[in-house]
Amino acid sequence: MLKKICSSTAAAVLLSHSIGAFAGNTASANAFNPALSFIMVGTYGNLQHDPAIPVTGFAMNPVPGHAQGFNIGESELGVSADIDPQFRGVATISLLPDGSSSVENAFVQTTALENGVNLKFGRFFSGFGYLNEQHSHTWDFVDQPLVYSVLWGDQLKEDGVQLKWLAPTDLFIELGGEIGKGSNFPGTNTPKNGSGASTLFAHFGDDIGIEQSWRAGVSFHQTRRVDAVSTGVPDPMNAAAVVSDSFTGDSKTAGLDFVWKYSRNGNFRESYLKVQSEYFRRKENGLLTYNMGTPPSASGPTSTGSYIDTQSGWYLQSVYQFNPNWRSGIRYDRLDPGTASLGATLAGKVIGNYGFNPSRVTWMADYNTSEFARLRLQLAHDNSRQGLPDNQIFVQYIMAMGAHGAHQY
Repeated sequence: MLKKICSSTAAAVLLSHSIGAFAGNTASANAFNPALSFIMVGTYGNLQHDPAIPVTGFAMNPVPGHAQGFNIGESELGVSADIDPQFRGVATISLLPDGSSSVENAFVQTTALENGVNLKFGRFFSGFGYLNEQHSHTWDFVDQPLVYSVLWGDQLKEDGVQLKWLAPTDLFIELGGEIGKGSNFPGTNTPKNGSGASTLFAHFGDDIGIEQSWRAGVSFHQTRRVDAVSTGVPDPMNAAAVVSDSFTGDSKTAGLDFVWKYSRNGNFRESYLKVQSEYFRRKENGLLTYNMGTPPSASGPTSTGSYIDTQSGWYLQSVYQFNPNWRSGIRYDRLDPGTASLGATLAGKVIGNYGFNPSRVTWMADYNTSEFARLRLQLAHDNSRQGLPDNQIFVQYIMAMGAHGAHQY
């Protein structure tokens, strides 16, 4: 059962688990060609500190995507259709709070290749990890785990080609790989021929009777950062100047993921318990340039030296749906910024060891009026920024309109 579920993006599992997983089979989606959908998301956030402050030890990385006050959120306009008997196309346009829009996904995938082979090309969420391929309106919490926010900017997106193979075995075995431009974080958008990033992943899973199922995975991603500049890294010399750090080097990330689901008598629509966890470890190796300038000019004396750092993070979460309309969940996040190995020319200028592990505890409860609408309350104690503990409150609504395919396991 699990193998069949995971082998098709149109398969429906845990219909009440994901908003948008309604009426979702290929036949109904093709009743109107193309199938159109709109997912509207809105959030109210109450935070004690400026959400733009970076996570301690990760100042050269993205900042978790929070917003204070009322916020329309990131809504999605989706289009999907069979192109011909060989190909199917999917496009998702993100409508951002500032009024702009971006192409979140736009890809074509094969439908007629044999022997369990599937090819996807265009712009897509990478198969790295477990949560990465899931659209934001299907997340179990308002936000992504901290490790996803700081290592991927919430999600790893790629412009390129993905190849998957589903093994012809009773045990679910899926192997895949990707090559892409590598223009999104942690890569750098630089003009070049060929690929700038590559990913390998393997997923395994099975059913345990009719009440339980599990999936485990291992992933690897590598790319290159070029002149990645940050002015948010603290200066241990306390210089009264504009300090920026520029990094050029290799970035390699390995990950492990696991999810287990249980439902009494196998009736996931009525109630279920889900436990999931992921761990990522990234090593960056290259050259760091320290630049100390004086305002308004940002140019000044520079020092360049070797820089090697290994950062990691993980989360553990559980969600319990105790009747068809109500769910509750809890999540714990933790990060390790690592201890940087610095060249002699950078000693005393760049922090090598922060001595602080960012963490966060989050609780949520949501009410689903139907398969099309979800209302959520989320409370979090965020201790990801040293000396700035933050008690956060979020209220969110997610409303789905139109024909939207079901989501993955």
